[in-house]
Amino acid sequence: MEGLYILFIILGGIIAYSIITFIYQKRIVKTLTEDDFRAGYRKAQLIDVREPNEFDAGHILGARNIPLSQMKMRMKEIRPDQQVYLYCQSGLRSGRAAQALHRKGYRNIYHLQGGFKKWTGKIKAKK
Repeated sequence: MEGLYILFIILGGIIAYSIITFIYQKRIVKTLTEDDFRAGYRKAQLIDVREPNEFDAGHILGARNIPLSQMKMRMKEIRPDQQVYLYCQSGLRSGRAAQALHRKGYRNIYHLQGGFKKWTGKIKAKK
């Protein structure tokens, strides 16, 4: 019985953490529909936070690849005075990248709703 209580406490902690993270992300990153994303990404820094093999398989035309796993080391490549448009495969990694950028002072952060898998615009792939 005591093990069940511990399990519920752990589960409650995980749920609380998830809710707090979700609310925090909503405050720091603006989620854009594909149309809104398409309207602004050419004037911004377009960053694909997926891993290089995913990027090579296909990415939005004009995007730079800075994987989430390398974000802390390569953050200097992103200018804080310009808009930053992020995307990943589904939207989870771009949300985490937005959190990392926000902690370092970036404020104009946007990400693509639904990620690359929902993108219907032009793409480029390595052959």
